[in-house]
Amino acid sequence: MFAYIDPSIKRELQEDGKLFFLDEQGRALAAVKKGAAPFLSVVGPIPLPIRVGAKERTFQWYAWVRNADLTRIEAVVAEVRQSGPRGIYSLLSEFMAVSSILVYGDFAAAAAPLVRVHSNCLTGDVFGSLRCDCGPQLAAALEAIVKARRGALIYMAGHEGRGIGLWAKAITYLLQDAGHDTYEANVRLGLPVDSRDFSDAARLINYFRGSGASVRLLGNNPLKRRALEEMGVEVAKQVPLVVGVSRHNARYLKAKRRHGHLIAVAALSGAARGRKSATRR
Repeated sequence: MFAYIDPSIKRELQEDGKLFFLDEQGRALAAVKKGAAPFLSVVGPIPLPIRVGAKERTFQWYAWVRNADLTRIEAVVAEVRQSGPRGIYSLLSEFMAVSSILVYGDFAAAAAPLVRVHSNCLTGDVFGSLRCDCGPQLAAALEAIVKARRGALIYMAGHEGRGIGLWAKAITYLLQDAGHDTYEANVRLGLPVDSRDFSDAARLINYFRGSGASVRLLGNNPLKRRALEEMGVEVAKQVPLVVGVSRHNARYLKAKRRHGHLIAVAALSGAARGRKSATRR
């Protein structure tokens, strides 16, 4: 993994148990045999203090990447060595989608702990945009996990705009402003309604909890539940997470509800009235 930087770093991390490998089912590989690459490479745990509400809490952060992405980088090792360290940065950025899991408390031994599988959203998670509910969901999920004293938040990279990327997402926002809903806008661009892959999240759960272990899935999307269950994760319950509703995203959330998301009508009624009154003003 780090052969193009310093092979000793890889050895040190493996010896410390801070770099490990999982197969396609989320099982740990004791050793990587030559010619038999693992499916995922995982780095961690890394103590990560996070302010949740008014208090500071420490999560254990693990980052992972698919080995197929690493292999693509290794194929251009010679070029990187010629161009120097600066060449590494662009390659890492271009080829690798690095996802994360934040583990809180005794996640492995807990009975059906809360798990949030969160798709990255620059506009909501970072900018605090009110056009979606992503930012409030992220904050509320961390608070719920801390309150339960154990759980995990899995942050999926490369999921912007339900998998279409930030550039296309920006264009769909313009199409939404012209009258299309969030799903119709994707179709108008000739893109899938939802192209996200949640299987890696299940692999990490299988690693930390063991295959077939039970979790409570924190979120509204039935596709996430189906993806976890198809990979052998038992979802004891899907816990709805309806937060951050406003006049700016009521139409967006209604479209999600029509596509099967667990969003109660009552949760949207107030926002809809606010939207009408704002329009009259």
